Amino acid sequence: MAKFYLHRRAGGELILDEEGAEFADYTAALHEVTLAAREILADAIRSGRPYVAESFVIANGLGQELGSLPLATLLPKPFGHE
Repeated sequence: MAKFYLHRRAGGELILDEEGAEFADYTAALHEVTLAAREILADAIRSGRPYVAESFVIANGLGQELGSLPLATLLPKPFGHE
């Protein structure tokens, strides 16, 4: 198990995850952040919030950015566009 930090990028600002969480590997951290992002999007839609973070940034225990997940990639594509 390794510690990963799931920061959020919003409006050009990086909102740091101060606690982090233990995951088996990067793939497990990415899976967890995908679930969290879907929940954030669903909550924003339900509550009518006009803005959410643009992406999650996954960092390791040394603070190195390993990857990111733009929330827009989780939204359905418009009908008729494939």
